[in-house]
Amino acid sequence: MQRIGIMAAVHGEIAALLEKMGSVTVTRIGMRDYHQGVLYGRPCVVVLARMGKVAAAATTVTLIREFGVDRVVFAGLAGGIAGNARVGDVVVGSSLLHHDLDASPLFPRHEIPLLALSRIDADHGLSHLLEKAARDYLALDWEQDISVATRQAFNLSAPNVHTGLIASGDQFVSSAAAAQALRDTLPDVVCVEMEGAAVAQICHEYGTPFAIIRTVSDRADDEASHDFNSFLAHVASQYSAGILKRVICLL
Repeated sequence: MQRIGIMAAVHGEIAALLEKMGSVTVTRIGMRDYHQGVLYGRPCVVVLARMGKVAAAATTVTLIREFGVDRVVFAGLAGGIAGNARVGDVVVGSSLLHHDLDASPLFPRHEIPLLALSRIDADHGLSHLLEKAARDYLALDWEQDISVATRQAFNLSAPNVHTGLIASGDQFVSSAAAAQALRDTLPDVVCVEMEGAAVAQICHEYGTPFAIIRTVSDRADDEASHDFNSFLAHVASQYSAGILKRVICLL
């Protein structure tokens, strides 16, 4: 049976999964705890990668080389960039791009040196399962997991699922000007975060299928840092637990 590697940047995004794991063995490598066990009947390795592209890349390499995972799923938060990406929506990445990579004039802006590409496509089949799991979760479980008070606090109503380009960079985008600059440069970008493209690049180089799923926590504008921890605790952690449970059961 294939082994699934599950990653997140913040502990709250995997805490519920760790509580559900059985037959757990914890291995510490590079200041990270890799939890090997059985999750909803599937062998999994769950790990907190921490924030940023270097942390995500190092963790992905270890998952592939040391634990032999057959596929990688990264779940986390993101800032909505597309006009229709609202707080509380879910984004499944069809492709990933380093928005802060610019080795010009040696290479075109955003192109990864020596790979001759700037956008790395996620695994279609795995991403499709994530999209289905997200849609099912929002249709069937969302209202019971997210309290009315929380929905009102974050103005959540009828959350949607998007697929498209996710842009990654080693910066927390938190100004309207920075968000607009991303829209101007990458008109089809849906959301922005800090790890996905690094995971994508490592998986591409190792030939490992991967998928990225994000919950939109803010609009990447001047209010992006407001209530981040509260949103993580009361919304994003519920999304991650519910959606990942569903996708693992579909595999």
